[in-house]
Amino acid sequence: MRDLIVTALFIVGAVVALKRPYYGALLWVWVGLMNPHRLGWGFAYDLPFAMASVVIIALGMFFSTRSIRWQTGGPAIVLILMILWMTLTSFTAILPEPSQTKLIDVLKVLGMTLVVGALVAGREQIIGLIWVVVGSIAFFGVKGGIFTLTTGGEFRVWGPPSSLVQGNNELALALIISIPFLYFLSKQATLAREFVLVRRIPEKWLRRGLMLSILLCAVAAIGSHSRGALLAIIAMGSMMWWRSRAKVSMGLLLLALTPAILFLMPEEWFSRMETIETYEEDLSAMGRINAWHMAINIANDRIFGAGFATASPVVFNAYAPNPDWVLVAHSIYFQVLGDHGYIGLALYLLFWILTYRVAGRLAAMEKRGPRFEWIALLGNMSKVSLVGFAVGGAFLSLAYWDMPYYVMIILLATERYAKEVLMKAPEAAVPPVPESAADVDSPQRSSRAVAG
Repeated sequence: MRDLIVTALFIVGAVVALKRPYYGALLWVWVGLMNPHRLGWGFAYDLPFAMASVVIIALGMFFSTRSIRWQTGGPAIVLILMILWMTLTSFTAILPEPSQTKLIDVLKVLGMTLVVGALVAGREQIIGLIWVVVGSIAFFGVKGGIFTLTTGGEFRVWGPPSSLVQGNNELALALIISIPFLYFLSKQATLAREFVLVRRIPEKWLRRGLMLSILLCAVAAIGSHSRGALLAIIAMGSMMWWRSRAKVSMGLLLLALTPAILFLMPEEWFSRMETIETYEEDLSAMGRINAWHMAINIANDRIFGAGFATASPVVFNAYAPNPDWVLVAHSIYFQVLGDHGYIGLALYLLFWILTYRVAGRLAAMEKRGPRFEWIALLGNMSKVSLVGFAVGGAFLSLAYWDMPYYVMIILLATERYAKEVLMKAPEAAVPPVPESAADVDSPQRSSRAVAG
């Protein structure tokens, strides 16, 4: 039954996408993040939905060239430079063949991110992309939150099958990235109803459902038993409180929810979290540190890094302090450093710094009036999400995972939309100055206002 539902939804979306390639982009994002076909056990499990999405997008773009508008912001330019540098490092890799094989997979993710960005224009399409990106992950958060509550947190929560976030640690980070956007949608429920799939849901029920999903996603993230997720949740919660207007109410809510959620967790969970302070005694943590030292040794010796196939006995024998401890980097920063050297890491950091700055520019648009309120909130919540990724990603090898890159696309598309609004209505660029009673009563001030 699940196979039939997923296949039917995909076919309907594909037909629509041939005329409007934007929906093909949503199909690609949905299939890539959620892996819906892997939730069944029948004929759809191994169908090439991702490849079909690419073909559909290509056909749609061919027949509708007017819908193509490539992103030109700083992060998009740096992303292209990253792709070029990664291609070079793959051909100079210690193990060229497996590195080039991995390169193809990475190019699919990063290249299609740019394609998705070229098909997103206008507020309705931005909101639709947010819904698909966040909903694809929140589905597992809601399900995992219910599972954690009903089982008392005794079992770990897992992500989409056969995906980069299948593991409990990876899913927890995905949920942390999603929560700020769920908050954005709940606070802008009227705007959120512009997406066709939720248009018929009454606004109050949509808002309540989103707030409930935030709670369940937080429970699922904690129920993943991920130590990195705990640190990321603390960072995200602190950032969300700082960016919130209602600091008192937000602070009281966080103080009330934290002990309530932790009360549900078993003793095993607390024992695992306590190992953060005693990482020297934890084999997993020491294995990661061994891999981090190896990444530094590689970057010091090779300007191009080792290539994508860094987690190999050959590479560990040459550069790791303990060559018998072969593990992936478990850090987006050391992953890129070992794979592509200091230049690759510099490009990667520059990319996220520029992306964060775009979010900051959007957040500053709050001064321009009510029509930019949703843009400012989106900028603020994007900053919260990026901080969560920056902290949680320090302990996971997700440097090439597509979800954070869609945040960049959402931000660039929103900034372009805001600029177009300002060009059409220049008066929106200057916030109105309210007249005070003194202004009205003073002839001199009134005459200056008329002269201006």
